[in-house]
Amino acid sequence: MDRLRVLGLAQGMNNTRKSIAVFGAGPGVGRAVARRYGQAGYDVVLVARRRGPLEEFAGELAAHGITAHVVTADLSETGLVPALAERIRAKVGDPAAFYYGPAPADPEFVDAVDLRPERLRELMPMTLYTLLALVNEFLPAMIERGDGAILNVQGASAVQGHPHMSGWPPALAAQRNYLQSLAAEVADQGVYVGTLYIGARIIGTAADATFEATEAAGQPVPDMPIADPIELAELLWTMHTDRKPREMAFPESVLGS
Repeated sequence: MDRLRVLGLAQGMNNTRKSIAVFGAGPGVGRAVARRYGQAGYDVVLVARRRGPLEEFAGELAAHGITAHVVTADLSETGLVPALAERIRAKVGDPAAFYYGPAPADPEFVDAVDLRPERLRELMPMTLYTLLALVNEFLPAMIERGDGAILNVQGASAVQGHPHMSGWPPALAAQRNYLQSLAAEVADQGVYVGTLYIGARIIGTAADATFEATEAAGQPVPDMPIADPIELAELLWTMHTDRKPREMAFPESVLGS
């Protein structure tokens, strides 16, 4: 494994084109990030569970002159990360950046009084453990180059707890704590770690479709701002290129609450 890591590092350093791996390349921000970075000249590795939608999206990117590779993976299976990393290296070397934004199949909120350890145990692998394993795989090459970025988009519930909105948010809060520590530790080694927190419903996502169906059925829905994933991807790109701030939110009031 050490030999493979060294080979991957060398391959990444010799690759003249920058690349980004997008973990969680479903509709919404993940795909918008892939488009934005592809437009900037990055090769893109699309990672998600289902090959069909990834192949279709890769074709759309290719039609616009963007080189896109498809890698299928279940990001809840942390133990498979070393093999996943080698599959990515085989296509682009060690990526210059990676975006991590997968969501569990069932992110439904529960009351805090009803939350059980078993539920958190189900959520932690995809939310934190796999992210940590991916950092272990790809951070060394970034530090060796003196340049890299680890990017993340998550819900505003990671920032502030609210009644009747437990379940996934405690796992996201753990993820936030880890990324804050990581950002401070690697900033002076040329690696940017940035997170964008969203307190809005994102156009084109499954959650947005559920919101609209609920509203159309005459059922009560929360008053939430609307976010365009293209604009969110642009915010993340600006954070990366400016190397600041380490955290941003949409709307801005999320981090001030």
